Amino acid sequence: MKRLFVDVERCLSCRSCEIACAVEHSQSKDLFSSLKEEPGPRSRTKVERDTKLQTFPLQCRHCEEPYCIDACISGAVSKDPETGLVILDEDKCVGCWMCVMVCPFGVIRPAKEKKIALRCDLCQDNEIPACVAACPTKALFFGELKDFKKKLLERKDTKSKVKV
Repeated sequence: MKRLFVDVERCLSCRSCEIACAVEHSQSKDLFSSLKEEPGPRSRTKVERDTKLQTFPLQCRHCEEPYCIDACISGAVSKDPETGLVILDEDKCVGCWMCVMVCPFGVIRPAKEKKIALRCDLCQDNEIPACVAACPTKALFFGELKDFKKKLLERKDTKSKVKV
C-alpha cells in the first residue's frame, strides 16, 4: 500500500506542505481565493521540531489498528479495506474530539468552527498528495516502503561518491 514517508534530512521547515494541504482542502482550491474564505482553510499536516532541532511534517499515520476508530462515538472514522486508509466521514462527525484524545501521534486536530476532526486523507482524489507535490526539497515521498528505502540508499550512495 502507498504511504507518505519523510526524509527528515531534507526538510527545511518551509511549511510548503502545510500551505498546499490547506489550499487543497479549501473550497476554492486556489491560494489567493482561499485566503478570503470563512472559515479559513486548515492544514491536515503540521511541521514539527524534535529535540535535536530537526524538523519534519507530521500527518495521520493510517495505523494498522487505529485507536481513533474505536474511540469514535458516531462511527465517522473507518478504515478502507482496499487502501488501508483511515477515513473520516465529515457528515457523521459530531465534534466530540475523542479521536483527537486517543491519537498516539497527536496528528488529529479539532476544527472547532466546523465541529469536525481534521486528519490527513492523503488527498484521495489526487494521484499524489498536495503536500508531496509542493515540497521543494522532495523531503516527502508517496509510495511503497521498499521504493522509499531504495531512494534513501541511492542518495547515500551519491553522497559517499561526492566525498571521495
